[in-house]
Amino acid sequence: MKNKLLVSLAILFFLFSFVIFFKGLDKSAIYTPELQKNISLTNFEAKEFFSNQKINSNELFTKSNFYLVNIWSSWCAPCRDEHPFLLKLQNENKVKLIGINYKDNKKNALKFIEELSNPFDKIVSDKNGTLSIKLGAYGVPESFLIDQDKKIIKKIVGPIDQKSYSKIIEILNETN
Repeated sequence: MKNKLLVSLAILFFLFSFVIFFKGLDKSAIYTPELQKNISLTNFEAKEFFSNQKINSNELFTKSNFYLVNIWSSWCAPCRDEHPFLLKLQNENKVKLIGINYKDNKKNALKFIEELSNPFDKIVSDKNGTLSIKLGAYGVPESFLIDQDKKIIKKIVGPIDQKSYSKIIEILNETN
């Protein structure tokens, strides 16, 4: 009698554990925060990538253009995957691309740009990652579409792919 009770309890425990585990598989463990629309871009100062001269965000962003700020690194494999889409965006001439080189070795970053071509109108360095954090990024690659009023209108977490590229083009076409 005692053995039957123990076997029944063990079966119930494993069945209960299986149901809990199975239900847990349906929930995503990936955290992607929601972007509040029309957040104003904060002013910042950074070093221009090639010249190492200090540059203010007001010099990078004017009221007359759309911008795509792309945070990238030479050590980032997904950055390599999104690079062809950045080159396509450069050829569209509808958006200026600003690159933020994140926690990178300058020699490696230069080699990355030399090898894959430079899609950016300007690149700034973010050696310690504080600029990227200030913008609201938490990894690389990430991109922010910014309108003429210096407001972030779209955030892309992860590499730009065909779907996000098409969405960017759609937004740019709606506003022109």
